[in-house]
Formats: sequence, structure tokens, C-alpha cells
Amino acid sequence: MTLSDPLMLQEAREAPRVVRRQSRENAGAVHALAAAIRERRPPYAVTVARGSSDHACTVLKYALETQLALPVASLGPSVHTLYGAQLDLRGALVIAVSQSGASPDVVENVRMAREGGATTVALVNVEDSDLAREAEFVLPLRCGEERAVAATKSYLASLTALLPVVAELTGDATLKQALEKLPEALERTLSLEDQARDLAERYRFADNLLVLARGLHFGVAQEAALKLKETCGIHAEAYSAAEFSHGPKRLLAEGVPLLGFTSADAAAAATARAYADLSSGGADLRTIGPAVDSTLTTPQTGHALTDPVPSALAFYLFAAHLALHRGLDPDAPPLLSKVTKTR
Repeated sequence: MTLSDPLMLQEAREAPRVVRRQSRENAGAVHALAAAIRERRPPYAVTVARGSSDHACTVLKYALETQLALPVASLGPSVHTLYGAQLDLRGALVIAVSQSGASPDVVENVRMAREGGATTVALVNVEDSDLAREAEFVLPLRCGEERAVAATKSYLASLTALLPVVAELTGDATLKQALEKLPEALERTLSLEDQARDLAERYRFADNLLVLARGLHFGVAQEAALKLKETCGIHAEAYSAAEFSHGPKRLLAEGVPLLGFTSADAAAAATARAYADLSSGGADLRTIGPAVDSTLTTPQTGHALTDPVPSALAFYLFAAHLALHRGLDPDAPPLLSKVTKTR
């Protein structure tokens, strides 16, 4: 690592330290939130977020639904802020995710939800933000300042902040152990940077890219598609590997390449079959993830909920180097700024 490296790379490499600090410093907040959820027994949850934070919510949706059998829906912030609807969220668990905690529409929705009797939780990096003040419970991301326009460490921290609560509610000792060892897995992921750079080289002239995944990795695929647009100027879209054959597969006839995320969980076999079918049909497909036959194989962490974190980190290394291969600065994407305040 050198100080001349893009901030995107420098901040992504902080992931092991961030996750270790989050685990150490959030114990009290985790216990309080778990106790409240256990006592109040919310019948469902909704998430409020935009951009990378919303993609983290996709991963959290799968986590809450598979581990707690808690249905999760994504709330459209403009339903309240633009259309004026006062949603009935009594008893719901409302989870807002934001690096800055400054987006007015997210803040206003949390205020509405709390006033209406919801249990509100903010996963936020800026602890003195408006969002943190409005939520009943706060799980700080503990990233420190994030200067790169393209969020990396804050997205990764958003994936992990709620998992200790899930572990406490379920009594899942395997998840607790995986969380304890996750910083080590992320350190091992950083050692794959040369492989990520080499894989990125083959996409340097791509104009379009389709990103596939299933289950817990789907939110990582969504994030990957955003980052490819943001940092590399590539038109990328994310699809479920299960849905891809229902129309989008047509694009393969135009020679559009694929990037697939693999898994080592309950979605692994179905994902592998889908990728095998695509490859046998001549698709240009490379993969990232914990499956042992991945093009870029990331460390398995010992639990399905934590496996997406190294996958996402490996992708960030890939994306930053792809931008550099294309002669672009991933820290200075045209037309974009660090904080977007949507109303």
C-alpha cells in the first residue's frame, strides 16, 4: 500500500480494522437492541436507505428472513416525503442505513416511523447525525471518516453491524464464532488483491456488464453493478441468477459479459447449475465468491451470513483496479459527490 493509491483502495483495506472495532465497541448497543426486539416481537421489518446502503439492506433482508423468519420490505422514502403518506408502521422494526445520516428523506421516514410506534434502528457512521438523533437505537458503523466518493468500508460495515443482534436473538454460536474470526478472513481477502487486479484486466474494454448472484450475495451483486457504473463508467446491471433466464438472457446474444457471485450456502448448488448452463451455452462468465471453483475464490468464513463480506471486499479491489486499467480515477467519478441529500 502507498499513499498514492486511490482512496477507494486505501479505505477498502481498512475493512478488517473497522469490523474488529465495530465488534468491540458495539456490544452494549447490540445487547440493548436484541433485548428490545425480544420483548416487543415485531411482526415484520422495513428498511429505509438509498444507494449502497440500500444494497446492504438487501443482504440484511435475507439475513433477517432466513434466521429470524421476520418478513422484510424495502420502504420507498418518497411515499412519505413526496406523496405525504403517513404509513402505519405500529410495532414494526424499522431499520435505516446511511453512511452520513444526512439524507432528509431517510431522516423524515425514521421520524414518522418512531412517532407512529415503530422500533427504529439507525446503522450510521456519523454518530452525531440527524438520523442518529431521530432513531431510538443506533448501531454505529465505526468506520471513521470515509473520504472516497465510492463507499467501501461503510458498505461492508453495514453488512456486519446487525449480525451480532441476529446472533444474540438466535443463540447461534457458529455465527458468533464467524463474526469473531471475520477480521482474519478479511485480512486473507486483502492478500487476493493481485488476483483481483489481474481479473479486472480482462474487462478493461467492456462497455456493458451483467452481474449475477442469488440469496445473500444478491445485495453484493447490486452493489457491484452500482460501483461499476460509478467508478468505471461501465453500464452494469444486477440480476438474480434465478431470474436471468426470464428475459435478460437475451443480452448474451449481443456478447455482453457476465460477472457472477458464488456462495457456499443453501444457494450454492442452484447458483452453480445456473452458471454451468450459461457457460455451456458460450457465455463469457467469471466468478467471485467462496465457492472453491470461483475464478477469484474468497475465504469461507464459517457462516452464510458473513461469507458475503469477503466477497464484497474482493469486488472492491477488482473495481478499483478496473478503473485504473481504464485510465480512470475511482475517487473522482464525474458528476458525483460524497453525500447526496434526497428529499
